[in-house]
Amino acid sequence: EHRGAAGSDPKTGDGAGIMTQIPDEFFRIFCSNDGIDLPEYGKYGIGMVFLPKEPALRLQCEGIIERVIRDTGNKTLGWRFVPTDNKSIGETARGTEPVVRQVFIEDMKAEGQSFFERDLYLTRKRVETEIDRLVKRNKEYFYICSMSSKTIIYKGLLLADQIEKYYLDLNDINYKSCMALVHQRFSTNTFPTWDLAQPFRYLAHNGEINTIKGNRNWMGTREGVLKSEVFKENINDLYPIIQKGKSDSASVDNVFEFIKHNGRTNAHTLMMLIPEAWENDISMTEEKKAFYEYHGAMIEPWDGPAAMFFCDGTQIGGTLDRNGLRPAKYVIRNDDTVVMASEFGVLKMKPEDILKKGRLKPGEMLLVDTERKKIFFDEEIKSSVSSKMDYVSIVTNNRLRFSDLLESTVSKEIMSKEKLLEKQKAFGYTMEDLRMILKPMAENAGEPIGSMGNDTPLAVLSNKPQVLFNYFRQLFAQVTNPPIDPIREGVVMSLMNFLGTQEDILN
Repeated sequence: EHRGAAGSDPKTGDGAGIMTQIPDEFFRIFCSNDGIDLPEYGKYGIGMVFLPKEPALRLQCEGIIERVIRDTGNKTLGWRFVPTDNKSIGETARGTEPVVRQVFIEDMKAEGQSFFERDLYLTRKRVETEIDRLVKRNKEYFYICSMSSKTIIYKGLLLADQIEKYYLDLNDINYKSCMALVHQRFSTNTFPTWDLAQPFRYLAHNGEINTIKGNRNWMGTREGVLKSEVFKENINDLYPIIQKGKSDSASVDNVFEFIKHNGRTNAHTLMMLIPEAWENDISMTEEKKAFYEYHGAMIEPWDGPAAMFFCDGTQIGGTLDRNGLRPAKYVIRNDDTVVMASEFGVLKMKPEDILKKGRLKPGEMLLVDTERKKIFFDEEIKSSVSSKMDYVSIVTNNRLRFSDLLESTVSKEIMSKEKLLEKQKAFGYTMEDLRMILKPMAENAGEPIGSMGNDTPLAVLSNKPQVLFNYFRQLFAQVTNPPIDPIREGVVMSLMNFLGTQEDILN
């Protein structure tokens, strides 16, 4: 409970939710009562949808969903009102409470469950675009929590202990799942709303993405050049990849599902987005280093203190950021039950029932695969992913370091003092630039060190000549939490940059 948050209304949380496998037995009972004939498991999907309370708007949204499902080549089997009880939630949560409904979708293409999952992802993205285009008011009440044939999400503006009280489905004896991903939110950079409660479609995140602005901008710039062998011409329907106005956690979830649905595994995708500190790690294998270097030239890391947990209905697991600034501890019981959370003791267990317990170290990952019936630890996971291709040869044959370049033999003109002064004036250099910036760089061959902040007027508003560099401002984190010491913790610090054209992240 202490990791969640509530505002002035003590019964309104920042958000909480649970993701489980689709409980097939449970839905067969209730759907038969509602006249919905479900096909076999894996051949139908369920959309968990927040809708506006106003009947006309709700029906408009439902009509858009049904039309998009039909246009994508599948069939709407029916709708179900999700039974809820709002007596336990706060006044603030009740004031923005949506109508919660489930839509049942039949797979009409019979190409397999993985293809159907991609179809449902494409359907959801098309619906989001159409709702944004056609619904003129109260569209903020519309949100698709999940649309999948494998998982379903029950969440809202709740506290953790309100989830099962609010969603009555979760109390049914026939609601069964062999895995669950639970999250209670402490909102830090966005206002708490029903849709921003977690888990999202694949991820639940404890922490912050400090590089979020750059990450979002880079993903936006890629949209014009990406080519997908999976979605082909339909890739344009997946844009924007990142939904606007959502949290940093929602954004990384958007990118995770985009990369995953284009053919990469959960582990591979997370290793791309949240890489280990590999540059200065002398104990890391060359294969794994080459994997990170290859993908580092392709996509920038989503960096910051983060414990990231994932679930797709078959696999469930978690990983830590390169600094390990958020905790993730696990317990494995004698009956092969695995519990991983922000601390030990979230569930009561007898000591004699515990087979193994531990914590993830910085950058480590743990994964449970229910299909293969195995628990995978960090070394095995990453060895498998990094050996799928010969990344060492690819990087070695295509990388060019500055240290590999020959020194220039072009003679350098030595200007007279008069000519140098003339050029410095023409290009807007000041005495402060010479004394505070250029002199230390020339003397020490390094970046000048100064205080943070700059109160000089913006160059774009000046009628005086300005140096080109004055038109740019650097956005950076003034502090980290906890603070990082770049000398004692040099293994996690990196100033390496890649120059040149980025490879297509779907290649």
